[in-house]
Amino acid sequence: MDDHSPDHGLDHGHDGPRAGTASGSGAGQTAPRAAPQGAHDHGGDGDQSHSHGAPEGLDLILTVLTILGLGVASLSAFVVPLPPLVVTVALAVAYLAGGVPAGIQALGELFGKFRLDIDLLMVVAALAAASVGAVLEGAVLLALFSLSGTLEHRAMGKARRAVEALMALRPETALKQTPSGVVEVAVRDLEPGDRVVLRPGARVPVDGILVEGAGEIDESTITGESVPVAKEAGAKLHEATVNLNAVLTMQVARRLEESTVARMIKLVTQAQGMKAPSERFSDWFGQRYTVAVLLGSITAFLVMLWLGLPQKQALYQAATLLVAASPCAVVISVPAAILSALSVAARGGVLFKGGAALEQLAEVKAFAFDKTGTLTTGRAEVTRMVVLEGEEAAFLSLFAGIEAQSEHPIADAIRREVDRQGLDIVAVAEVTASPSEGITGIDAAGSLWAGNPRMVARMGAALDHQDLRGMIEGHETVVYLGRGTRLIGAIAVADQPRDTSQAAIAALRKGGVGQIVMMTGDRRPVALRIAERLGIAPSEVHADLLPQDKVRLVDDLAHQGKVAFVGDGVNDAAALARADVGIAMGAAGSEVALQAADVALLSEDMARLAAAHHLARRTMRVIRQNLTFAIGAMMVLVIGGLFFHLPLPLAVIGHEGGTLLVVLNGLRLLADPIRTT
Repeated sequence: MDDHSPDHGLDHGHDGPRAGTASGSGAGQTAPRAAPQGAHDHGGDGDQSHSHGAPEGLDLILTVLTILGLGVASLSAFVVPLPPLVVTVALAVAYLAGGVPAGIQALGELFGKFRLDIDLLMVVAALAAASVGAVLEGAVLLALFSLSGTLEHRAMGKARRAVEALMALRPETALKQTPSGVVEVAVRDLEPGDRVVLRPGARVPVDGILVEGAGEIDESTITGESVPVAKEAGAKLHEATVNLNAVLTMQVARRLEESTVARMIKLVTQAQGMKAPSERFSDWFGQRYTVAVLLGSITAFLVMLWLGLPQKQALYQAATLLVAASPCAVVISVPAAILSALSVAARGGVLFKGGAALEQLAEVKAFAFDKTGTLTTGRAEVTRMVVLEGEEAAFLSLFAGIEAQSEHPIADAIRREVDRQGLDIVAVAEVTASPSEGITGIDAAGSLWAGNPRMVARMGAALDHQDLRGMIEGHETVVYLGRGTRLIGAIAVADQPRDTSQAAIAALRKGGVGQIVMMTGDRRPVALRIAERLGIAPSEVHADLLPQDKVRLVDDLAHQGKVAFVGDGVNDAAALARADVGIAMGAAGSEVALQAADVALLSEDMARLAAAHHLARRTMRVIRQNLTFAIGAMMVLVIGGLFFHLPLPLAVIGHEGGTLLVVLNGLRLLADPIRTT
């Protein structure tokens, strides 16, 4: 958010209103109340599930029926013999409940999309087992396949619904302020410009602006920030946040379908549909490998017949090979981790635009930061005072009095310092702005002025005081207060680093980031002051930049490896787009940031950036673990099936157990939320 002006435009000229920051409050696109999607397909790019493609709820019933049928048949075979009719019915229930839905799903894929589904392999293997008299083994296969699919469906559904749960936080009604009084209306009927009354404990119905009252808002549902945020008139309010302790009046800024939650749901839904490179590879591999497995099993069957094996034994061994070589675990290993990471990041106030951004972030070796509003707070703060006459408290109260009617950032900084110290403001009348110099006024003691060195020179005051020398030589903006030719004192203000910036940069370096670069439109001395406090080397500080200069520098860094650019998403849109990973800070209310960046940090907490980078790296480690285990287990099962007469039940247990293990390993990411400490 840097301007191309010295010290971010803090020259003390009060001849115009303070410029506001673009908030991107234009209309977004409608995000419908989408139902949670099913688990990822094992064999292609669709959205079918391993649980037979059955609707959620029905898949559990079918699994229970399959297991019950198998249980009754096993009881008869190994414990207490039951009437043949009972056993036949039990096995029929197991085969029908476990095989028919999967078969329908597989045939739909085969004839509808000309794609072999892994479900087809399982059904064919079960039928092959039954055809050679191994009916119980076929039932075991279907029962474990059904159970594994149902558990996977539930687990993956949990990850997908992590963000959808926000929908339940939306209030159905709101208290609309009308000329005739306050009336309760449906939230969907609110229009921009309407005024809404928020009572303590009420949720904010849509995005808006606080116009009356002051209080604390719990924004944890949106930004992940656990500490309530104090809000005053003019502050932005985000949908689904909670008013804690005051009666507030807000003005609606966006309709329901354009508010924060709708945009988050839309973004996360898009992210789930945008596959990462490794995920696309696993789909590509799974589809082609499935064909190879089917053809390989048929070939193995024919070869074993040619070698003289009995038909039943050859068919049994081919069915075992079909199960052992099935790539379910390989295909599901990537989306299980990616989807879990996307969900836990969203809960922590970090939105990734797809798995590709997550994978890219894990590989980033250089981070380029915009300074103002990213590494720093983006607003002036009082850093030090020199008082030449009187007490410090009286000096500050007098300074605040002459600045009371100004909207300049320096005036804001002085007023905040007065509020922090709990001081009263001295009454100053007849305040007049002097363009590019400062302001003048009159208090009980006479005429008063405040301004920059040009104002000091015009008033004939001297700046040769020893106590002022260090302040003047510093890289801060200095404002002076005086009466006539007498200088009363001075205040230095400067943009300050965020509390979390230094720790976040240290965490990034610890996480393997080799280069940290600062880019700013401010003067180099100002940039170096911030860089020194954050531990950024002077050689990595680039100042006096225009937006196109930032793009050029990002391009230079990109030639050396993966680079991420972190900015506010408004003035830095071009640099965000050029970087391998564009990351927008504080994007909860900015449509521009959400559109320009690959990753959006909904709060202005830099610690979330380091946490997101850690999550990305951990996700890639989990993916590598999953793929290594899945491929290794599959090779062991195939070798066992080809050369060691691996029994079909063991192949089933190994196959389905491996699939479930990689899913659970991916879901471990859900237990490691985005942390800010």
